[in-house]
Amino acid sequence: MQANWSSPLRPSSGPDRDRRNLAVRVELALVDRGVADATGATGAREPARPVAIAPAAPPTLGRVTASAPLASPLDAEDLRVRVHKALEEFLSAQALVLDAVSHDLAPLMDALTDLLAGGKRLRPAFCYWGWRAAGGPDTTGIVGVAASLELFQAAALIHDDVMDGSDTRRGMPAAHRRFAALHRGNGWLGSPEAFGQAGAILGGDLCLSWCDEMYAGADLAPEQLARGRSVFDRMRTELMSGQYLDMLEQVMASTSVARARHVNLHKSAKYTVEQPLLLGATMAGAEPELLRTLSAYGVALGEAFQLRDDVLGTFGDPGETGKPAGDDLREGKRTVLMALTAERASPADAALVRRGLGDRHLDEQGVGRLREVIVSTGALDEVERLIATLCTDARMALAAADLGPPAREVLDRLVAAATVRTD
Repeated sequence: MQANWSSPLRPSSGPDRDRRNLAVRVELALVDRGVADATGATGAREPARPVAIAPAAPPTLGRVTASAPLASPLDAEDLRVRVHKALEEFLSAQALVLDAVSHDLAPLMDALTDLLAGGKRLRPAFCYWGWRAAGGPDTTGIVGVAASLELFQAAALIHDDVMDGSDTRRGMPAAHRRFAALHRGNGWLGSPEAFGQAGAILGGDLCLSWCDEMYAGADLAPEQLARGRSVFDRMRTELMSGQYLDMLEQVMASTSVARARHVNLHKSAKYTVEQPLLLGATMAGAEPELLRTLSAYGVALGEAFQLRDDVLGTFGDPGETGKPAGDDLREGKRTVLMALTAERASPADAALVRRGLGDRHLDEQGVGRLREVIVSTGALDEVERLIATLCTDARMALAAADLGPPAREVLDRLVAAATVRTD
């Protein structure tokens, strides 16, 4: 017998469901307050006190509406709405599969659906406009392929948060914190943290499996999907390789700007811009010259995107980024920003950076001191100059391409959308 669903993705009510929701809402409240035993990432604080939270309606994937015409290039051709709809339809089908296995899988489905409800949909945009740049028509098939990249992104985010021990993602508890709260709220046996990590790893694995399933099931000709398969596979392999390099850098005594940029290229830059572009263009039958042009545009813009992400990870507003202030500093990220700081800092400041970088208990004052060093060395200004240079490089590559007006205009505007941001 199947659960009573109020939407294709959510069971409507019941005591078990209410208890799961309450546990997650309590966890989010504790994360917002910085309680150490809920997040494991802050220093000694007052013991957690009971949190009164009013009952809430079951969450849904949500509704996406288009902005004013071309208010954002991400909304051109109503793409974000269409990607959202494709994901919703796919997740609806997967919810039925999980429900047929066991109703106990509802919290897993909930966590993945909530995560997938957020995001800017950058990767689908680059995939779609790579297709259009190569002369591909506007079809539901390419939207399905583009949407599959959101599942890949979700897998990467969930696993990244486990590796980094992050507390929040998109303003909610990270998946492993959410599953730990579920364990804790139900009073189950064993370690909530171990259960949380295992649940998140499995959720990420499920998204990784689903991205392949959604790609293979897209409504495109078999030969088009076959042409893109090598790009799709290489993109996933290179991301995992980049994630390993990123993890390795965090345990090294120091890094260089060149090494940090190499990690950026493979852990984020290529799979955010270049490879989605090449995936769409390759499926549409792009000539080698166009692929080279899109690659040059994508590599430059992808690195600029990641550099902006690094700046936000240190200086961003938590209300905008959905992550605690200075999270990259606590996690010990060896970013280009920190490599430049280390190269330029005085001996005293360099010692301060070595002590603070990677300190999970770094408080707001400690974050502030590290920020002061970063600014005083000129590292922040240098990264901003590098972002500007890379954006110019991306636009110059685009200018040399033989593209029609819609693709050229949107790809040009995506440069700013990817780099002039607060989240």
